[in-house]
Amino acid sequence: MKAPILFAMVISFVLTGYTQTNNPAKTFEKDSFETSKGELVITFIGHGTLMLEAVSIIIHIDPVSREADYALLPKADLILITHEHGDHLDPKALALVTKPETKTVVSKSCIGKIDNALVLINGEEKTFGDIMVQAVPAYNIVNMREGKPYHPKGNGNGYVITFAGKRIFVAGDTENIPEMAALKNIDIVFLPMNLPYTMTPQMVADGARSFMPKILYPYHFGETNPQLLVDLLKESPIEVRIRKMK
Repeated sequence: MKAPILFAMVISFVLTGYTQTNNPAKTFEKDSFETSKGELVITFIGHGTLMLEAVSIIIHIDPVSREADYALLPKADLILITHEHGDHLDPKALALVTKPETKTVVSKSCIGKIDNALVLINGEEKTFGDIMVQAVPAYNIVNMREGKPYHPKGNGNGYVITFAGKRIFVAGDTENIPEMAALKNIDIVFLPMNLPYTMTPQMVADGARSFMPKILYPYHFGETNPQLLVDLLKESPIEVRIRKMK
């Protein structure tokens, strides 16, 4: 059994979140973490879609209409798009969460697809007030379609988001690439786990062990059984948390 408080980070796990008023049964799980500047809340929208609230700053990651009615969610101060595929880049959802002052960060593969977006190339970083965003490579090594990777190197981004000393890595669609091992001091990570597009549970476990995050959330996991990952890391100090991110 993992300790209920790991590295003094987690405050609470909330089983109910934003309710979709056009679908009262639809609620989102949320986890809260204490930082030096106040509460950080992560809302698990679904699949590859997340929302972060860093005190008064709203960050939407890969907002997609099939996962939520974005007319009912807070508008974004910052939007991060990992790559161009339709389950990550949705112009309709973007329009609903964008306000005049919203900053939108995209990967190389999204060039020309979103107006007024800031493109971050792998390895680049940018600071937005109290938020620092670093673009990390996200690509396939093993999984291919007709000999070509589902996600070619250099096209997509993962993002390391730093706020008030906490570092959150949202990996995007990737495998356990060598660049993961270079990551340092990651508090929270989201790693994708579905074939043939991303990783097996074993690949996720190996990738996580290469940089040892404190808390690991598998996401974008489709029909993969997340308990397989829990079992693979049961002897590890990494805390695996399962949320509704199918």
